[in-house]
Amino acid sequence: MERVEAELFTDGGNDAVVRLPGRRFPGVPIQGDSLHILRSDMAEAGESAGLLLASLDALLTRYSTALERHKIQRSYRPGLSA
Repeated sequence: MERVEAELFTDGGNDAVVRLPGRRFPGVPIQGDSLHILRSDMAEAGESAGLLLASLDALLTRYSTALERHKIQRSYRPGLSA
């Protein structure tokens, strides 16, 4: 295991926006329990696709807001997936 310092662009929590050393763009780490929930939601995609999309949209909005606040350009063009 290696310990590193990361830049924190939002408050901590399950949807923190961070940038690791050597990376150009920040990311959103996914905790194991959250990853398990996403996987379960995908397995039930017929029923929960709308909820999963809403959750991902909220996370992407938080990510985009954090980047804008810190004047970091996105690694993608907004609006193409909607």
